[in-house]
Formats: sequence, structure tokens, C-alpha cells
Amino acid sequence: MAGRRDALLTREKGQSAIASRILGAVVLGVLIGCVFAFFSPNSFFTSAPHSHFPNPNAKMASSTCESPEQVNALKVDILSAKEKNSELKKEVKSLMERLRLAEQGKGHAQEQFVVLGENHKAGPFGTVKGLRTNPPIIPDESVNPRLAKILGEVAIYKELVVALANSNVKEMLQLWFTNIKRVGIPNYLVVALDDNIEEFCKSNDVPVYRRDPDQGVDVVGKIGGNHAVSGLKFRILREFLQLGYSVLLSDVDIVFLQNPFDYLYRDSDVESMSDGHNNMTAYGYNDVFDEPSMGWARYAHTMRIWVYNSGFFYIRPTLPSIELLDRVASRLSKDPKSWDQAVFNEELFFPSHPGYDGLHAAKRTMDMYLFMNSKVLFKTVRKDAKLKKLKPVIVHVNYHPDKFARMKAIVEFYAMGKQDALDHFKDGSD
Repeated sequence: MAGRRDALLTREKGQSAIASRILGAVVLGVLIGCVFAFFSPNSFFTSAPHSHFPNPNAKMASSTCESPEQVNALKVDILSAKEKNSELKKEVKSLMERLRLAEQGKGHAQEQFVVLGENHKAGPFGTVKGLRTNPPIIPDESVNPRLAKILGEVAIYKELVVALANSNVKEMLQLWFTNIKRVGIPNYLVVALDDNIEEFCKSNDVPVYRRDPDQGVDVVGKIGGNHAVSGLKFRILREFLQLGYSVLLSDVDIVFLQNPFDYLYRDSDVESMSDGHNNMTAYGYNDVFDEPSMGWARYAHTMRIWVYNSGFFYIRPTLPSIELLDRVASRLSKDPKSWDQAVFNEELFFPSHPGYDGLHAAKRTMDMYLFMNSKVLFKTVRKDAKLKKLKPVIVHVNYHPDKFARMKAIVEFYAMGKQDALDHFKDGSD
């Protein structure tokens, strides 16, 4: 019995070994087949009719009959490659944008977490800082899919320069975008308020957007003057912010000399240039009011700052920013004679008080020598040897009615080096 059992065990081991070898051979064969199929997919199981009867004219016939098909196939391949390349470019752009935003928002995110997170104790004296940067809203492309597509193609890092224009400012608009191109700013867009401007932009290879018909906007947009058109921006910009884009709003009486996106802080809801002409008026000062009849209490301290210019400001897609646009647009619609810049500043600066809830928006004043108004340039800078050597980012001809002539002179002075280009202009205007 023992011998028989050993014999059975020996036979079973032998059968097992044979089975293992067969299985290994089958697996190896399948693997080899897969490899050949992968590297030469058309080499197996292909029918070749008449392969035993070679035709001397076959090569010529194949060349003449199959060449168009081959050409079409190549065209399809090229189009496919272009589409893939375009998709890869979009992915790279998206990744770069996310990286830039991640790096920029890292500190802001930490501040938001500290302030908006769980309750916490105050740190040592001098170390406590409140929340400075409001978080962006969640984009909603359903608001305007057509605009969302345009912005996706034009914007860089989800921000762009935007200007509104109708035919009344066509001459200045051309000078505006000519200098933008010269500086090399790719992310800009003109909101055309009439057909003429739309065609003009297209003929000059300028990114343009024409809104869907809106009677309330179209009437003003087509025939309105500077102030009327300026008031429309607060209604139109809302969609840009809802789509998740930051906008650097620019009037067309502005000369671009450098890329403004290199000089923004992006830590506030609104970052605006000032109408001030020195450090006190631009950034604020303590103005003492004197009333002698009050005797001992004759002096009253007041805080003053010259207004932000509503013709050039950077606005982020936050809830306070959108609330600001809504407040200004609402007031302008109720009182068409009101000045948009005055309303813009009142909503930004007036505090809450009985009967009024103020806007809780963070704001920053731009450097007045980098983002320069024309009063600073013509009254101060051009007369100072040191200041004349500084190159501003933009110059806004907001203080003078002879805008186009001064814009051209600014280009000649800063871009072409003509040192006397500004000399013949008056400080003010007639």
C-alpha cells in the first residue's frame, strides 16, 4: 500500500508539473501575441485577396486610387493633432492659472481660515490682523454662456482689461488699443455699444464683445456722451464678475505705457486710481476745521481724501464688489442726472449710520505716480527733472477736455522719447 501510495503521489506530481508547463506555455503565447498585436495591429488575420497573383500595375493603381484617401486621412490626423494641441494648451493655461492663484491666495487663505474658522484668542500685541481679502464667488457660466466663452479665450489668470465704447469715442479708442498692443497686453476686451464700433474692432483685430439687445442699455450706449456711457459700466460689469473674472475697468482716454497687471496687489475688493494730486489728497489726511465762535473747541478734526476715479479701477469677483455694482447701478437708474463717480465713491466710503447700511468692501488706492492722472502729470511731473524720469503704468487724461491731443503728446513723450512733447500744454484748461 505504501508503494502504491508513493506511486500515485509521484504520478500526481508529474501530472501537476506537466499541467503547470502547459499553462505557462499558454500564458507565454498569449503574452507574445498581445505584444505583436500591440506593435503591429494590422499584421495578423488580414485578408489579402489575389495575393497569389501579383499585378505589375497594382502599385500604380494603388497610388492613383488611394492617394486622395491618404491625403484625407492625413488631414484628419492634422486636425486631430491641432485639437489635441489646443486642449493641451488650455490645460497648461488652466494649471498655470491655478498655480498662480494658489501662490497668490496662500496667505489670503490662511488669513481667511484664521478669521472665518473657529473662534480664537487674540495674539500678542502688534500681531493681530483682520481679514483683508474677501473670498471670490463661485462662477456661474449660465449667466451668459456666450460671454463666458469669449472670456475663456481672452482672459489670462481670469483677469482682463475692459473698456466700453461707442462711435463718439472712436478716435480715442483707436489710440487706446494701439498703445495696449504696443505694450504687449494680450488680455483686453472692448464692449462695443454700437455696430460701428463692433466692426471697427473686428477690422483691427481687437477682441470685442457685443451684448445681446437691451433697450435700457442700447439707447444710452449708442448716443450717450462720456458720462452717460460711463454709468453703464456698473450694469455691464456685473456679468463679468458673476462669471468669476476680475476686471480692470478702463476708460478710453487712458494711455497704457506698461502692463498694469504687474503692479496690482489684488488684496482688496476694489483697487482704484485716485483723483488726488499729492500724497495728502491721494491717500488721505487730517483736515482741521476752524470755527472761532466755538472758543476753546473751535478746532474740529475731519478726515479727507480725494475721490477714486471710476474710469480706472480693478475689481475682484466678490460679494461686496457685486453689491457695489448693484448699489451704484440702482442709484444711477433712479437719478439719471447723478454723476457715476460721485455715487461710486459715496457707496464705497460712507459708513453705516441710522437708516443706512454701508458697504463692507475692502479698498486700496493705487500709486498715484504709477497710475497717474493728468493733473499730476501736467502740473507737477513734467516740471520736475527727477519725476520726469519715472515711467508711469498708465496716464489718465481725466482733468483736461482736449483729451486726444494730450494723449498723443503723452505717447510721444514716454514712448518715443520726444522730451518737449508736453511743454506747450497749459497746466489746466480754458
